[in-house]
Amino acid sequence: MSEIQFSSIITSYNQREFIKDAVDSALCLRSTNKEIIVVDDGSSDGSQDVLRGYGDAIRLVALEANRGKGAARNCGASLATGEYLLFLDGDDAFLPWALQVYDRIVQAKRPQLILAKMLWFEGMLTQAQPADDPRKMEIVDYGDYLRKDRPFGLSASSLVIQRQLFQSVGGWAKDLLVMEDRDLVIRLADAGRTVQLLSPPTVLHRRHAAQSIHQVSAFIGVLNNLILKERLGQYPGSEARQFERSALLGGVASFWAKKALLAGLYWDAVKLLARAWPMLLAAITRKLSVILKGRRPCETIEM
Repeated sequence: MSEIQFSSIITSYNQREFIKDAVDSALCLRSTNKEIIVVDDGSSDGSQDVLRGYGDAIRLVALEANRGKGAARNCGASLATGEYLLFLDGDDAFLPWALQVYDRIVQAKRPQLILAKMLWFEGMLTQAQPADDPRKMEIVDYGDYLRKDRPFGLSASSLVIQRQLFQSVGGWAKDLLVMEDRDLVIRLADAGRTVQLLSPPTVLHRRHAAQSIHQVSAFIGVLNNLILKERLGQYPGSEARQFERSALLGGVASFWAKKALLAGLYWDAVKLLARAWPMLLAAITRKLSVILKGRRPCETIEM
């Protein structure tokens, strides 16, 4: 095993307002078995000056030009030496016990993928942090991501990925401005043991006006491409798992069709539903199956 168990990779572009919170949170993680890599993706707002102030406490990569989220994360991952990779967006933050939680999961389960619990917040970071340290955690152990039967708040910041697995699927897509996290988990979906953390939260996910989630048209455009990739058989996995992949994409399509309707993008919603209807049917069937059979039981692990 590598001497470093966890590599935290923080990426940021013109987020001077938030980046100090992100880096400080990584420095406060309670583990000596870690490294912190910060990739500034060609910021022009003075972020790089802030980051240079950390000196040798972090490994800083200051890109001269903006390359995009996927390329910036891949750049950080290429320098990582840890067994597991943690990705953190520059407007998010770790909770202090995050690595302690992940370490207990690794000791108990040796997963390929950990799905972290995020806590949404607005405003000051200090006001968002829970008052007390957790004494136990609740997890669900799945054979792989496709077997997941509980909701999960997907974000780059909520993924902990075994480094060799990440490398084996080629890392983050470089050509996706949004939904690159969805594309990655589909490529990881049948790769092996996946542990979903139900509690405690380990990541603080900031809600603010500049978030990409407000770009509904962009998300729908990319989602249409992901649906096409699945239809053309471009995602890994056997035909035997096609129903599960379709159900996964169908649930995403349902969410974004509703978002489009609320945004007044009626024709976009109609076209999405027309393209995705077999996957929507698979998602409904899968949901009914979970209701009838019940969810996989959760486990409690003492900290």
